[in-house]
Amino acid sequence: MERLYLDFDSFFATAEQHFNPDLRGKPVGVIPLDSPHTGCIAISREAKALGLRSMAKMSEARALIPDMVFVVARHDVYVRLHNRILEVIETCLPVAKVRSIDEVVCHLLPSEAREGEALARRIKRALATNFSDILTCSIGMAPTETLAKIGAEMNKPDGFALIEATALPDQLAHLALRKLPGISQGMEARLNAAGISDFEGLWRLAPKQARAIWGSVEGERFWCELHGTHAERPATVKRMFGHSRMLPADWRGPDKLRECAQQLTISAGRRLRRADLRATKLSLGFRGGERPMSRTGKAKLRWEWEAQFLPARDDHRFLTALNEGLTAARAALPFRPRSVSVMLHGLVSDENMTGDLFSDQDTGNGTLRDEQNRWEDVSDVMDRLRATHGPDAISLGPRSTVPGGYLGAKIAFGRIPDQADFGDAPVSDHDTHFCSF
Repeated sequence: MERLYLDFDSFFATAEQHFNPDLRGKPVGVIPLDSPHTGCIAISREAKALGLRSMAKMSEARALIPDMVFVVARHDVYVRLHNRILEVIETCLPVAKVRSIDEVVCHLLPSEAREGEALARRIKRALATNFSDILTCSIGMAPTETLAKIGAEMNKPDGFALIEATALPDQLAHLALRKLPGISQGMEARLNAAGISDFEGLWRLAPKQARAIWGSVEGERFWCELHGTHAERPATVKRMFGHSRMLPADWRGPDKLRECAQQLTISAGRRLRRADLRATKLSLGFRGGERPMSRTGKAKLRWEWEAQFLPARDDHRFLTALNEGLTAARAALPFRPRSVSVMLHGLVSDENMTGDLFSDQDTGNGTLRDEQNRWEDVSDVMDRLRATHGPDAISLGPRSTVPGGYLGAKIAFGRIPDQADFGDAPVSDHDTHFCSF
């Protein structure tokens, strides 16, 4: 069965141009928060054409493109747009997999695969008709998802590529290794160390050689996909709920760090409860800048801490563990952090959980009602109040407004937030938030 891979072009930036026609044709940068010290999380095709790289700092972007327009990311708007896009694509083809906010995979019947570029044009026409011609995508078709993704990325923006197994390796021989999905800088270094510096060298690998270079079966799966044979992957299992946040300069002191970490923890706890799971570990992490190393360049400053506890799902248990970590950080953190992360992991479900033999028993009705049970009830009630009256309806302790907003509702690679993550009733998609700096 053939695969179709659809990848939207500069999605966040073109989404803003779609909703605000005044931005069309202009270099646009989407930033995570309204601060002069942040960087772009997406740039428009106009900015790319002027030589700006993705993830450029705001100062760098302004130096290269003085008239660049910056808008603050609106994750709830992008998620609503994504959901409407899926509905439109479904009028042409069933969506088999959603890989990210701007990437989807469709499985093609033989009759659909034979349509080739005509099918791609029909999908693009449906998107332009239902939205606007600024919201473009690039499409690849191939025997496997990996090859189809390569095809989608070959002719951006608004491109199309049909990759046939019989045309390999010649059709892709011009691609650099880093242009292939799954080949990171580190993996490229491993391939180079094995004497592989181009696509043809990668193509000539044997499956077992690929497994050895990757250090796992993933290398053999990559080899199969590259050679036109679909490789099954095990279903992903949720292993953690976590959030991180880059901090503005005025939020890097101990008190503001604590406020931000607490809000991240509470948000992760809400997501955990919606999944009907419990956590047994909490990790707290900070990152700083970089420190020079004598021979190996620079090393990023990191500090991490972890707590373990009995399976829990309540905010009180998580915040208690977090406060222990923050106390340890205050005593031992050797640098001024630029970002903070909190992760709940060691997940278990109720059916796989062993009860606490030493919990108190309520002899009045024969049910377990220890302190943890009571805090779980409190967390459940607070979740219901927030769902009914908005995220600001109630909080466990003082509530802070963290710069950038969208706590727990930011789009990340491979994760698209649920509407429940946003809480509030949606504002107009057309209310663009321009940077004030």
